[in-house]
Formats: sequence, C-alpha cells, structure tokens
Amino acid sequence: MKQAVLRYALTDKPTAADFALIDVAAPECPDGGILAQVRYISLDPYVGTRLRGQHMGEAAPEPGAGLIPGAVVAEVIESRSDKAKPGQFIHAMDGGWVEAVALSNAQFQVVDPDAAPLESYVGVLGMPGLTAWAGVTQLARIKSGDTFMVDAASGPVGATAAQIARTRGAGRTIGIAGGPEKCSLAVTRFGFDRCLDYKSDGWTDQLADALPDGLDVHFENVGDQMLGIAMQHLNLYGRVVLCGLAAHYHGGPAAMTSVGIIIGKRAQVSGLVVYDFYNRWDEFRAEVAPHVKSGAIAYIHDQVDGLAGAGGLMERLVRGQNVGKAVVKL
Repeated sequence: MKQAVLRYALTDKPTAADFALIDVAAPECPDGGILAQVRYISLDPYVGTRLRGQHMGEAAPEPGAGLIPGAVVAEVIESRSDKAKPGQFIHAMDGGWVEAVALSNAQFQVVDPDAAPLESYVGVLGMPGLTAWAGVTQLARIKSGDTFMVDAASGPVGATAAQIARTRGAGRTIGIAGGPEKCSLAVTRFGFDRCLDYKSDGWTDQLADALPDGLDVHFENVGDQMLGIAMQHLNLYGRVVLCGLAAHYHGGPAAMTSVGIIIGKRAQVSGLVVYDFYNRWDEFRAEVAPHVKSGAIAYIHDQVDGLAGAGGLMERLVRGQNVGKAVVKL
C-alpha cells in the first residue's frame, strides 16, 4: 500500500516538493482492534508546524519513513473489536497520510453515514467542528442575542463556529476573511450577517460600522494583530476565545498582546486546546449532526483525489490559498 512521507527534515512551510509516496506493508489487524481502509484524510493547519516538530512538543515525522499525521474517516475491513464490525465507518485522529490503518479500540469512534454525509466527519463533524463547538458552547458560552465575531471566517473552524453560535441564539455573526471570494462565501454559504475583507483598504472603518452595538464574543484564529483590533470593539465583560495563531505558525515574532485592554474591558479570555474535549465527541455530534444533515450548518471542502495530491493541497493550506476544508479522498 502507499504512504506519504517527508523527503527531508523541514525548516519552513511545507511545499508539494517536500513529500513523496512510498510502498509499505499493509498493517495487520491488532487484537482487540480494527483494520480499516482510509476513505478521507483531513489536512489541518497545525500539521504545518508538526512537520517541523514545533507543535506542542510533538516530534516531527522521520524523513523517508515517518507517518504524517492526519485525522481519517475509514471503512472497517477486519475487526477483532467488540466496538466495530466490517462495513462500518470510523473516525480516528491517529490516522495519517496512508491507505490503511490499524487501530486499537481507544483510537477510534464509529460514525453513522446516515446521520450526516460520510465526508463531513473529517471537517464539520471532525476536529475542526469539535474545536468550534467547544469554543462556542463550553468556553464562550454563547447567549441569546450575542454579537459573535470570528476571523478566518470561511475556514472550517471559523465558519462552523459562527453557524453553531447562530443555532445557539447569537443575534448577529460577523466574519473577517482574506479576499472577496472568501467573504462572499462567508455570507452566502455560511450565513454571516457581514464579512470584512482584511486585505481591502479601510476595512477597520467598515468593521466599526458593522459593530454599532459592540461585540460580545470574539473567536480568534489568526494572531495578535487581529486580536488587538477585535478587542477595541469588545463590550464590557465580553468573552474572547483564543483558538489559533495562524499568522505566527511559520516564523516571525511571537504573538504579543496588551493586558491593559483586557482589564479595561473586564474581559474573559480563554485559551482553547481541542485535545481537552476529545471525551465529548458523542455530545458534540449529537448536537451538530442534525444541523449538518438538514443543511442548517453548511460546509465546503477543498478536495483532492489520491495521496499524490496531498502535498500540493498542504502547500495551499499553509499559504491560505485553499477555499474550504482541505480533504484528501482515497
């Protein structure tokens, strides 16, 4: 079977040329576990730093051999588990850029393709969706009538966060994204009331116009500059969720922010690490899957077919050139 690997150790953003495909022996079904054929692989921004060994102390994959990390949706083809049987589908965070995976019982959850489209379990019902749900419902604790804002608004976390906020009663959802195409998607596909293009002149003036009554919740995905702009509009006792620092993942100065404005705004600021919520998959999906199936929560995939296209898609992802959730279909 095929597996994608790094050609060499990375020191910068990954490019398509940094990856190669190798032939490896298919794994055996473990005792008490499953062997599954991978159908979808999730490509996520954190992988760009993980490939350089700069993500939460996790080592980079060994060039030429190491498995590149990635969540997967896969079909069970052999089982020695009482949790899943052949023909069922599973979601696993410990998957990778490979055609088949062997997993223990603790490493996967069975997913229901009748509850929502199978592909949605690597995006809106996968880790990006869980991240959005945890930030909105568990940390920000969105309330009816809140004005909610998120940057990277057309991305899988930002778009899902705003839609979950709306299902929880948010009064208005405001997005920030880069370029007219992404802003148009945020409004027409994901239902934002407004989306501001941070690449356009005068966008901060437009933001002030979009927030006449201030901001109750801000969900930060980008970095300190965007956070500083959002904080200026935060209402007293507003809530801020610090989810991602995409602008700082690939070099440049560390993220910094002024604590004075946090005090002045009496703000509640919460850091979000999705690993803390891995015991909440069932609760999250029980709430969100019906909205996905009905179309109340929408998603878009930027998809390539086959492992050979994964490196090119990863290059686009870390450069912000993808439109929608980055997914490899096998």
